Amino acid sequence: MAVSALREERLRKLEALKRQGLDPYPARCQVSHSAAQLHQVFDGLAPGEQSEQSVWVTGRIRARRIMGKASFLDLRDGSGASIQLFAAASDLEAADYRRFTELDIGDHLQTGGIVFKTKRGELSVRVQEFALLSKSLRPLPEKRQGLRDVQIRYRQRYLDLLTNERSRQVFQRRSKIISLMRAFLDERGFLEIETPILQPLYGGALARPFTTHHHELDQTLYLRISDELYLKRLIIGGFDRIYEIGKDFRNEGVSTEHNPEFTMMECYQAYADYHDMMKLTETMIHSSAQELGQTKLSYQGREIDLSPPWKRITLREAIKQEIDPRVDIEEYSTIGSLGPILTEIDIDINALLQGELPTWGKLVDKLFSRYVEPKLIQPTLVLDYPSEISPLAKKKPDSPDWAERFEIFIGGLELGNAFSELNDPLDQRERFQWMEKLRQAGDEEAQATDEDFLTALEYGMPPTGGLGIGVDRLIMLLTDSASIREVILFPALRTRDAD
Repeated sequence: MAVSALREERLRKLEALKRQGLDPYPARCQVSHSAAQLHQVFDGLAPGEQSEQSVWVTGRIRARRIMGKASFLDLRDGSGASIQLFAAASDLEAADYRRFTELDIGDHLQTGGIVFKTKRGELSVRVQEFALLSKSLRPLPEKRQGLRDVQIRYRQRYLDLLTNERSRQVFQRRSKIISLMRAFLDERGFLEIETPILQPLYGGALARPFTTHHHELDQTLYLRISDELYLKRLIIGGFDRIYEIGKDFRNEGVSTEHNPEFTMMECYQAYADYHDMMKLTETMIHSSAQELGQTKLSYQGREIDLSPPWKRITLREAIKQEIDPRVDIEEYSTIGSLGPILTEIDIDINALLQGELPTWGKLVDKLFSRYVEPKLIQPTLVLDYPSEISPLAKKKPDSPDWAERFEIFIGGLELGNAFSELNDPLDQRERFQWMEKLRQAGDEEAQATDEDFLTALEYGMPPTGGLGIGVDRLIMLLTDSASIREVILFPALRTRDAD
C-alpha cells in the first residue's frame, strides 16, 4: 500500500478515536520503568514465571502481531531497549481489545500491566491498561531493510535514528566524546568560556564569513569563523586557562570533511607555547579514546594507535618525504622558484590553486593538503608552517620566515591547529597589513584588521599556547565515519522542493 493510502487509513483511525471521546495526543502519561530498566530488574524471571509487580511503560510501537484473541506489540523507548506487550482478549473489555489490535507501528503507547516471561523466555508485560499517547500518521521505514537512502537519512534524521542503530550509537558517542574533552580540560584548571557568535568583525582564521545585518543598529554583522581573538582578549584580561566548545561558521564548500556550520574546541593557556600544546593534544585525545576503550582503533580499514608520544615532523620534511626530496620549500621560498620544480615532477600549479590568489604560502598549503595530508594515517604533529600563512602565530626566533605552529593529522584527516600565539602588537599589526593587501588583491579568506584586538594586545598578553580541534572530525575518527555528515545531526544540504 502506498504511503498516501496508509496515511489516509491512519487519519480515519484518528477520527474514529476522536468520535469515541478519546484524546489521541494527551499531555500527560504514566511511566514507572524504561524498557532497559525492566530488563535489568526482571531478567531473572524463569520462563513461564510471572512477577507480582505491576509496572507502567511507555514507548513507540515497532512491531505488531495480531493473533485473534491474543496479540503482541514490541515497544521501544529512548533507553534503546524493547519490551514485548501481551494483550489477551480475556483481560480487556471488548472495545479496548479491539482498539489495541488497531494500533499502528509508530504509535506511542502507555501500558500498565504485570511483568512475566513467556515460555520461550521473552520478557513481556501482560496488558491490563493502555492509552494512546501519540498517533503516528505516517508509516515508519520498513524495519528489516532499514533506511538506506542517504539523502533521506540526512534530511529526515529522526527516521535515521529510529531505524539505524549505528546512527543512534554514533550520536550517543558524540555526546560522550564532548563530555570527555570538557572533563579533561576542567580537571586541568581550564575555565569554560562563551564568546560572541554574532560579531562586528570576523577573525581568527582564514575563511570567508557569513554576513547578516542588524536592523536596529543598522550594522553589518558576521557569524564567527573562529573563537580565537575573543578568547585571547580574555587571556589579556587575566584568565590563564580558558576554553570554549561551540559552533563556528565558514562560507565555504561542502564535502565529506567540511560543513559550513561545525563544532570547534579552542583552548588557550598562558605562560605556555606550542610544545605545551603538543603534549596537551596527544594526552587529551588519547585519554578520551581510552575512556571509550579504543586507544587502538580502525578507521576506514586502517589500524591506528593513539598511544603517545605521537610522531613529530616539520612541514618541510613531510613534503620532501611524501612528494619528492627535490621539493624543498625552504630552498624554493618564492612562487617563482617553487613553481618550476613542481612542474618538473608533473604537478600542475594551476589545477592545484584552482583560481585562488597565486601566492607562495597558498601554493605550499595546497601542495601539502593534496599530496601529503591523505598519507598521514598514524597520529602526526606537523610543525613549523610559513609565517606568511600563519598570521596569528609567533615566528620562530631563529627562522622568522617560519611560525611556531603545528597541525594534527590522524587517519588522513586534519583534526586541529595550534600556535605559540603572537603577542607582539606591532608584529601583529604588520601581519594584518599583509592580510589587507591580499584582501585587496582578491583573497576573500584573508584576515581582516581588528583594531580592537590590536588595542587589547597593547595592554600586554603573556606568552600563550593555543589549540583548536575540529570536534566533528575527531568524532569521525572515533566512530569510523567516512563523512562529516554522518556525525552532524542536521548537516547542510542543498534545498529541494517539499514532498
